[in-house]
Amino acid sequence: MTHAQLVNLAVDWLRRYRCGVVLSEQACASGEMPDAIGWKGKCRSVVVECKISRADFVADRGKPFRQNSEIALGCERFYMTPAGLIAPPELPAGWGLLECAGRKVEMRVKPPPRSLRTAAGMEHEMNLLLASLRRVEIRIEPQTITEFLKWKNRLLEYNGGVYPRELRPVSEERNPHLG
Repeated sequence: MTHAQLVNLAVDWLRRYRCGVVLSEQACASGEMPDAIGWKGKCRSVVVECKISRADFVADRGKPFRQNSEIALGCERFYMTPAGLIAPPELPAGWGLLECAGRKVEMRVKPPPRSLRTAAGMEHEMNLLLASLRRVEIRIEPQTITEFLKWKNRLLEYNGGVYPRELRPVSEERNPHLG
């Protein structure tokens, strides 16, 4: 299994874990570049670090944001590895373990139900999200993100004030991240 395949499995797993927004391999101000990070309702973030070798797992411990978890990302944190690579006692305090066998992902250790993220970690996550939004805005120029997100309004205008049957008005969309 390659690292890229493991990252793809992590992204898929985060979506099944009810993360509405998921990013992979995006850097933030602390220098941390999570393999995958997602956000659930009430701004709960979930970080998944993918490791395909023991050497990679051991080297990860020396990173500044692992040494000082105050600056790290994630309310919940997981390592994702091929089955049997890491023994649960080797995990840092508060981390969970996801093991892969083929395309199947199994949660071997669930982290305790407390938030590991600090105020500094939240700032770094906000930096990561804002930097990602800026990358999107650059790609959709000359349109702004606001205009891009209001596509339903343009569609409504185009259709003479009527939404297509399969579309809900923006006011009826459920957004678990707002509240």
